[in-house]
Amino acid sequence: MRRRWWMFLPVDLLARYWPVFKKPRGLVVVRMDGIGDMVLFRRTLDHYAEAFGVAREDITVLGCRSWGSIADLVFEGFRVHAIDEHAFERSPFYRFSEALWIRRQAFAIAVTDIFFRKALTADSLIWLSAAPRRVVSKPYISHATRSEFTYYLNQVSQIIDTGDYPTHEVIRHYRFISEVAEQEIAPEPPRIAWRDAPPPVFEGRPYVVLNFGSNEPGRRWPFEKYLEIAQRLLALGYRVAFTGGGGEKAYEPQLRATLNRPGVIDLIGRTKLRELMDLLVHAQAVITNDTGPAHLSLAVGTPTVVVVGGGHFGSFVPYGPEFTPSNVRFVYQEMECYHCFWRCHRRADKHSVFPCVDEVSVEKVWDALQETTQLTPVDDRG
Repeated sequence: MRRRWWMFLPVDLLARYWPVFKKPRGLVVVRMDGIGDMVLFRRTLDHYAEAFGVAREDITVLGCRSWGSIADLVFEGFRVHAIDEHAFERSPFYRFSEALWIRRQAFAIAVTDIFFRKALTADSLIWLSAAPRRVVSKPYISHATRSEFTYYLNQVSQIIDTGDYPTHEVIRHYRFISEVAEQEIAPEPPRIAWRDAPPPVFEGRPYVVLNFGSNEPGRRWPFEKYLEIAQRLLALGYRVAFTGGGGEKAYEPQLRATLNRPGVIDLIGRTKLRELMDLLVHAQAVITNDTGPAHLSLAVGTPTVVVVGGGHFGSFVPYGPEFTPSNVRFVYQEMECYHCFWRCHRRADKHSVFPCVDEVSVEKVWDALQETTQLTPVDDRG
């Protein structure tokens, strides 16, 4: 066991065996993962009430604070409790408060079907719930995590094998719930219902969103290529909205120097998640790196082009043909070193773009964009 596990063990034991006298009731679904993972899982949740024999209103999603701000709309009809997953992994005091919360709920069933997960977060939360029935998927286990997973997996009611790597996450989710329901439930394209609210841009001509950011610098398709796409769109009369997190603010000088003209909308670091969703819903199209907003965009039905690398190709993106929306394209350049788990030996340093992402051409992305939505010239009236 790693040192952190031993450090947290007294805290976890205190919460796990805290006396609770309520009758166990309801189901908790542990979703300690990112925005994209949440989107891939969301539609499967609609089958949980029937499969587990509980009322929809008695299902609680234990999710991440990173997407907690949109949970009331995305998980309408379910209960949601969002926690700071990073603090849960680092702060004993925060960990104890959240561990005690889940223990005091007295859930009857605790579930997680995450494949790429951390034992110290998802599996420990399942254990901390002390639910009489605990159902989990078989996770990806490395040499470093084997002892931790062994400890927790030995204490669950059921382990469901959803397939070997690189099985796509959508398929995993449906295999999991099919096993619970004891009948096959076919995979469906990700879909999220969202409000119809004005986007955070002035009214005018149609706009295309260029989401050039990513938490991992290596997955960022070169900004110069986004600028070239933007110039083509502007020439057709479309507006272009650049989005990204605070980490992408450094690109603003280059953006202003290259595209200092009407029709360019700089929203880099200026939209919260709910506003970003409103922006995506009303966009003519979205071009994006492999990151959370890519999954959000296609799940709300917007024509979307995703630039994909090969780190764990096929696990998250591209989607399988049977559950890829018709207005979505995944663009990539296959290389013999695919499935490196993003441990790339070909890039110069940790800030460089992965070669498999860098080699995706502008023409490939432009052609894919034309396939998702026919871009005809727009006059000044929009």
